Amino acid sequence: MGIIRDHPELALFLCLAGGYLVGKLRFGPITLGGICGTLIVSLLLGTQHVTVDDDVKTVFFALFIFSLGYLAGPQFFANLNRKSLRFFVLCFIELASIIGIAFFLAKTFDLDVGTASGILAGAATESAVVGTATEAIGQLSGLTAEQVSQYQGHVATAYTVCYLFGLITIVLYTSQFMPMLMRVNLRDASRELWEKMRGGDSGLEADEREALPGLVGRTFLVTEADGRTVADLESSLGGRVTVESVKRGSKVLTPPPPDFELTLSDLVLTVGRRANIIEAGRVIGPETPAIPGLDTPLATRQIALTDKALQGSTLDRLTKEHPEFTSGGVYVTDVLRNDQHLPATPDTVVHRGDVLTLVGSRSGLGRLASKIGAVVKNDATDFIYLGLGIAVGSLLGQVVVRFGDVPLSLGTGGGCLISGLLFGWFRSLRQTFGAFPPQAATTLKDMGLAVFIACTGLISGPQAWPLLKQYGALLPFAGIAMVLVPATLSLLVGRKLLKIEPPLLVGAIAGQQCSTPAITSVTQVAQSSVPMLGYTITYTLSNFLLPLTGPLLVGILGA
Repeated sequence: MGIIRDHPELALFLCLAGGYLVGKLRFGPITLGGICGTLIVSLLLGTQHVTVDDDVKTVFFALFIFSLGYLAGPQFFANLNRKSLRFFVLCFIELASIIGIAFFLAKTFDLDVGTASGILAGAATESAVVGTATEAIGQLSGLTAEQVSQYQGHVATAYTVCYLFGLITIVLYTSQFMPMLMRVNLRDASRELWEKMRGGDSGLEADEREALPGLVGRTFLVTEADGRTVADLESSLGGRVTVESVKRGSKVLTPPPPDFELTLSDLVLTVGRRANIIEAGRVIGPETPAIPGLDTPLATRQIALTDKALQGSTLDRLTKEHPEFTSGGVYVTDVLRNDQHLPATPDTVVHRGDVLTLVGSRSGLGRLASKIGAVVKNDATDFIYLGLGIAVGSLLGQVVVRFGDVPLSLGTGGGCLISGLLFGWFRSLRQTFGAFPPQAATTLKDMGLAVFIACTGLISGPQAWPLLKQYGALLPFAGIAMVLVPATLSLLVGRKLLKIEPPLLVGAIAGQQCSTPAITSVTQVAQSSVPMLGYTITYTLSNFLLPLTGPLLVGILGA
């Protein structure tokens, strides 16, 4: 093991590889996940007294927490509205419960600040609290360097044990027991709610595709529209169908001019919504098979909505207020909000920052794009924007506010989280600069946290076993209790007072705990992504608030 002590970078990446391998192990519906696996492996390797520079932890934690905020920023600010307030209640139940229980346990069992913070982080299954609490302990006055190192090690050890029991509890409670307590079949309830949201259309599974897509192209033989111009024909169909090509003999016009007059036996290619295309067939003539040479490619473009006037508009209102949709033959086929795809129905409400997938002629797309938003540029990371955001967050974390004799600061973690939220939100308003592709942001987020956790585990390894012997069954009990208490309170309040639909409520409770394994298990049981709609709201707010509970608890106990 001497080579590991001499080369900490070797130990670090062995922790990542071995940890994610352990994290793939499955026990029924439970998987530990890569982060918990990394912490377990790093604690074991840490018993060999491997030393990693503290600056490595700081840099990678800054990358993690900024990326986390950047990804959540657009959704976080979009959810700051009256309709989402009922979901926010669940987040505050979570915060009040876990801080209260952690404080009670600390005072009752005379726990040190590191162990109490680790219980808080592990039972809440929120890895980021490990970082913010560890950093806050390092800033406490009156502690020796040895005490700081010891307490920081206790954070990691207590987190590991409580996380295991908290994770199992939240996964089983949300996916198995909550539907039983509410006396609902989660799959049927999700299907019914999705149909209601889509105006009667049934939802699709992850591996399903529409057999009858809404946007279609059809060719017709002119028998009924003899003598009518293209503009007159499109107008008679309410502008909901566009004529893309006309073939007369061997000549093909793409697109035909508006004043082009149709004659008998012309072949016409039309594009539009299915119901409108059926009506076009009655006006033009019989449908024909695909005609070689008549087909024309349609362009696809992703446009980020930047017009303030469009905030809260429906797609129906959007298309009516912008005649370019009709005149240019442009259709909305998808709405992307953060990382969630929404149905592109007339009643779908869009927000500033949403990304619309538009399909139509290139000329029509070009005219429309500049009026409603900006073409999304997200093919490479803007390192100027990324570096500036992390620098701003680091500076923000140095600000110290005193409440009486208690000094409180966000630290690098809290500062970078806030700057990430703001930079991510600002980027969503006008996506012409500051690109940080979701795949790149997710990679930095996951790797940043994994490296930070590995460093923490390597440093804490020698202190793990003494802590486990000292507290025994307290840590598993705390992990279970700190999940059941806030989750049960949220279940009662959500159903009895807030009247939240069961699929959304179960997802929201998984989100208030920031538990990705829980929502994964819930969606598998529901066989639907509907619970994700509740999850994203509470997850976004809890992602912002839970990391701040670490410094808050450390400040209270360290006062």
